[in-house]
Amino acid sequence: MTKTIQPRHTGAFYVQSVLSFGVSVTAVAVGLVYLPVETWVRAFLAIGVLYVVTSTFTLAKCVRDRQELSDVTTRVDRARLDKLLTEHDPFKVD
Repeated sequence: MTKTIQPRHTGAFYVQSVLSFGVSVTAVAVGLVYLPVETWVRAFLAIGVLYVVTSTFTLAKCVRDRQELSDVTTRVDRARLDKLLTEHDPFKVD
């Protein structure tokens, strides 16, 4: 039986991703605070940024869930096939 190797992320990649996200959100927040416009415009842009961030997390979760579902389905199908192959006896006479 062939094992599939799942790619794993290193700790450094995880830290880099978290820091990158934090820096980008902080930069946008600082930009919104110092933007020379009225308060309602800042509030509108802030809500827009929050909407983009939350929808990005939702999309990432959906993609991850779909990937995990296909992995589970593949493993179940492989287990069924392995069971059929182990139970099959080509020399058995009916």
